Amino acid sequence: MADLEEIYQHFQNKLSSLQCMLDLSAADLPQQKIKKLGQEVLGLGRMLEEFEKCVDQQKEQLLQLKELEKLFQNYLESVQHMKDNFPAHIPKRKSPVKDNKPADNQPAWAEKTKKISRNFAKEMDYITTREYESIPHYMKGRVSYEQLNAVVEGINTAVAAKYKILCQPLKALNNHSRKLQQRFKDQETKDTRGQFFVVEEDMHEFTQMKVDKRFQGILNMLRQCQRLREVRGGGLVRYMLM
Repeated sequence: MADLEEIYQHFQNKLSSLQCMLDLSAADLPQQKIKKLGQEVLGLGRMLEEFEKCVDQQKEQLLQLKELEKLFQNYLESVQHMKDNFPAHIPKRKSPVKDNKPADNQPAWAEKTKKISRNFAKEMDYITTREYESIPHYMKGRVSYEQLNAVVEGINTAVAAKYKILCQPLKALNNHSRKLQQRFKDQETKDTRGQFFVVEEDMHEFTQMKVDKRFQGILNMLRQCQRLREVRGGGLVRYMLM
C-alpha cells in the first residue's frame, strides 16, 4: 500500500510540473523548456506502458491463484468428506491360524487349548465398506454398516471369552466356569476341530446382544461376506469363523 501511494504521489508531482509548463506555454517559452516538457511527457508515457505490463502480469497471476484456490478447495472438501465418512472399524489383516488337525485319539478341545495358548483366539475381520456395498439390498435391508460391524465385534467378544475359559486349567475355574468349559467341550465335533466357533447360548452368556430375527439376518450377511459358516449337528447351530 505504501508503494502505491509513493507511485501515486510521483505521478501527481510529474503531472503538476507538466501542467505548470503548459500554463507557461502561453508565454514565449525558451526552446530548452519546450524540449524538457516533451521529455517529461515521453517519460511518463514509457512509465505508463511499464505499469500496464505489470498490471497485466498481476491479472494473470491473480487468475492462476484463483485456479489454485479452487483446486485446494476441492481437496479440502474431499478430505472433509473422508473425515465425515471415516468407517468406525478399520479391517485388520492377521496371520492365518495354522490348521493342524489333531490326531484321531486326541480330544478336539486339547488341540484347541494348545492353539489358544500360542495364538489365544482368532478374530473375525471387520466388514469393509466395499464388502458392505456388495451385499444384496434384499439381504441388507435397513441394517447399517455400523450395526453390521457391531455384531462382528460382539462375536469377537464371545469368541475371546469362550476360549479364554476353555484354555484354563480346571482348578483355576469357579463352578460356573467349569460348567461352561464342559459345555464347550461337549459341543465340539470332528468338523470343528482346530476351529473357533460360538453358538447362540455363547452370545447370551458373554454379550448383551439380542439373538433375534434381525441378528439371524446379520449372520446371513456375514456368511455372504465369508466371515463365518454354519456347522449343524446335535440340535445346535455352530457359527464357525472362517
